Amino acid sequence: MKLMIYTLAGLFLSNCLYAQSAEESVVKTKIGSVALPAPNQAASKTKFSKVIGWPGDKTPVAPEGFKVNRFAEGMKSPRNIILTPDGDVLVALSNSQRTKKEVQQNERSGKAGSEVPGKSVNEILLLRDADKDGVAETRTLFLSGLNQPFGMLIRGNRFFVANTDGVWVYPYKRGDTVIRGEGKKIIDLPAGGYNNHWTRNLILDPVKNKLYVSVGSGSNAAEHGIGNEKRRANILELNPDGTGERIYGAGLRNPVGLAWAPGTHTLWTAVNERDNLGDDLVPDYITSVKPGGFYGWPWYYFGQHEDPRLAGQRPDLKNKVLIPDVPMGAHTASLGLLFYTGSQFPAKYRGGAFVGQHGSWNRSEFSGYRVAFVPFKNGQPAGPPEDFLTGFVVDKESRNVYGRPVMPLQLPDGSLLVTDDVSGIIWRVSAR
Repeated sequence: MKLMIYTLAGLFLSNCLYAQSAEESVVKTKIGSVALPAPNQAASKTKFSKVIGWPGDKTPVAPEGFKVNRFAEGMKSPRNIILTPDGDVLVALSNSQRTKKEVQQNERSGKAGSEVPGKSVNEILLLRDADKDGVAETRTLFLSGLNQPFGMLIRGNRFFVANTDGVWVYPYKRGDTVIRGEGKKIIDLPAGGYNNHWTRNLILDPVKNKLYVSVGSGSNAAEHGIGNEKRRANILELNPDGTGERIYGAGLRNPVGLAWAPGTHTLWTAVNERDNLGDDLVPDYITSVKPGGFYGWPWYYFGQHEDPRLAGQRPDLKNKVLIPDVPMGAHTASLGLLFYTGSQFPAKYRGGAFVGQHGSWNRSEFSGYRVAFVPFKNGQPAGPPEDFLTGFVVDKESRNVYGRPVMPLQLPDGSLLVTDDVSGIIWRVSAR
């Protein structure tokens, strides 16, 4: 099976979007062409990681000229992070809910050594770095009693949090370190999901008039029936009071990261694609989201490639499928998405996208387990993904990893935070 190959735009393509053979197809994207092997369900492999934790003297590795330190540690499953208006950090503690016994059984069978056992913490912490030394000195329980929280945002005097089963709103005023008022659910969402598709992210449009909610699929490729996927594999748009819901982007198997390209009204998302079609299918991706656009799931992938498990079911949709902008590698579990708008990092990073890649399991060799960087120019991707934060994998021979990155966040000083859920650490990356 051929590996994904990135070339400069237009290679082998002339004026065609696809050049197909019995072995592969070549798709033109905004960063060039990508070669996709033929789907092969029999070739699907698994290699589950085993998290051993970070030694005290070890950190992830950033490019030369950067420094990495522990901003906060000793938490259980820090997933998403946002800033308050005062520059404090809110971190959602949540995870897939498997018992310790289930995780141990999976570990013995070599299936899922990187799972976080037990009930989800279901809390949001407030972290404060008062002396601005790059380490949070205090932490406060900001909000508890949630149900697998992930997305968070502040709009005026309201704090929004997306649980797996709905979006809630709480009274908030600037400077609050604890939410004390009663919350109100403004919209129900379909709960749970395949693997970690329980996450529900939130973002406001640039003028803060609309709310966008990501809802991943409840399956790998609609194996439980498409009827079970109502309002799923979508980005939903609604008013901040929960009314006026419409599907903003569809056919997005598991959109997690949400961000507006700087200086634009273009929404981008990071998407996990489907499993069990081979080592190099299907590429995860980041893409701009066209309002009302359809990106293929579950019937098609990466353009007009039909999923063989659903062959012939929806030929009417084939010509409606949009091609994602930037392939990020198959099975990388690309989750977090951030456009860098600071000035601390060198000029090449300004306006570009950082993508947290949690790491593979449906592959014979590891992929992901890094924070990738995608260069942008004039609001458009200008090159293929490259390493930014690495060192999460102990070695290629074993299954051992130190941790798994999730979400990046830019601090007011231009440094970067990255959550590492399975190790319970939030890393800070700064330019020396």
